Amino acid sequence: MEGSSVNVTCSSDANPAANYTWYKNNLVPNPALEHLNEGPQLVFSSIQSSDSGQYYCTAENLLGRTSANISINVKYGPKLPSVSVSPSAEIVEGSSVTLTCSSDANPAANYTWYKENQTLLQEPEGRYHFSSISSKDRGNYHCKSENQHGLINSSSLSIDVQYGPKLPSVSVSPSAEIVEGSSVNLTCSSDANPAANYTWYKENEDSPKASGQIFTITDFRAEHSGNYYCEAQNRRGSQNSTLHLM
Repeated sequence: MEGSSVNVTCSSDANPAANYTWYKNNLVPNPALEHLNEGPQLVFSSIQSSDSGQYYCTAENLLGRTSANISINVKYGPKLPSVSVSPSAEIVEGSSVTLTCSSDANPAANYTWYKENQTLLQEPEGRYHFSSISSKDRGNYHCKSENQHGLINSSSLSIDVQYGPKLPSVSVSPSAEIVEGSSVNLTCSSDANPAANYTWYKENEDSPKASGQIFTITDFRAEHSGNYYCEAQNRRGSQNSTLHLM
């Protein structure tokens, strides 16, 4: 287990007594034997995951030489998980999205994905897939990496799903009977990401009447009666709704 004290002893029957040398077989960056120390004991005061590998002990005297090997496999709990999202560019509603969690651990970790505090999926591959992501999937996600030696949570991954405006809601104030000469506010709102821009039109007129969520008619006259519609638009699409003024 990582962090524990480990002593490895090499012994050989020899006369005269043998001298001992320890080596580690390093594979990275190039295969090579690393000379560690002289003497029959190889001591790890606090063994680390990087100490895993193949070790060789040679016993030698004036009459000959022999060697033996031992494999050391250090077990350890998961390290801090790495989380990523694919695609890494802007995420658009309806697209396919995959969250990936990975963590160095021995034995291999199992992974659990969460949205806020809601458990989504537990599986060994560390992936969570949206075949067609929707606006309600926006939020903060994290994963937990766990084996029998420990567990650790990843940092939070924020998922921002972009989508065109939903059908706008339109209203008029005052909502009671409109009196000639009074001030009237028309209001339009739509759920959209990024936020929508609003444009007001009057039926059978080509030019916009106003822009912005609120269209104010300060001195209402008979000629202001009719159908008005609000268009909500962002770079992902547009929607409009109609309001009748009498």
